[in-house]
Amino acid sequence: MTPRLDMIGLVVSDMAASLAFYRRLGLDLPPEADGLPHVEAVLPGGTRICWDTEEVISSFDPSWTRPAGEGRVGLAFLCDSPDEVDALYAELTAAGHPGHLKPWDAFWGQRYAVVLDPDGSGVSLFAAADAPAGPGA
Repeated sequence: MTPRLDMIGLVVSDMAASLAFYRRLGLDLPPEADGLPHVEAVLPGGTRICWDTEEVISSFDPSWTRPAGEGRVGLAFLCDSPDEVDALYAELTAAGHPGHLKPWDAFWGQRYAVVLDPDGSGVSLFAAADAPAGPGA
């Protein structure tokens, strides 16, 4: 048997704040999940994403400590257009989520931005960059 990635797990300090952030990114998470210690959602393609409170992790791993700084996990959300990257970045930062990299046209051909989720993990927003207008366009 070949192992396959089945679930992405996030450890969160505030479940309601974290789920509110990911709802803004289009994940369908019921409001009643805000008070739960463990939440799961199935993504297109069948991979699951889950959120566990720090208390849940500590309950079975007493040596667990909160990682310091950013970069604990990186998620990336594909947007339909460069304008959507800009609009979503503006919406999330206006809602109080720290922007890490403002939207820019990356050299690899994408409109790209990074916002931090409530636990400081980087969440990339990207879309294929518009092709530059050529002569006569």
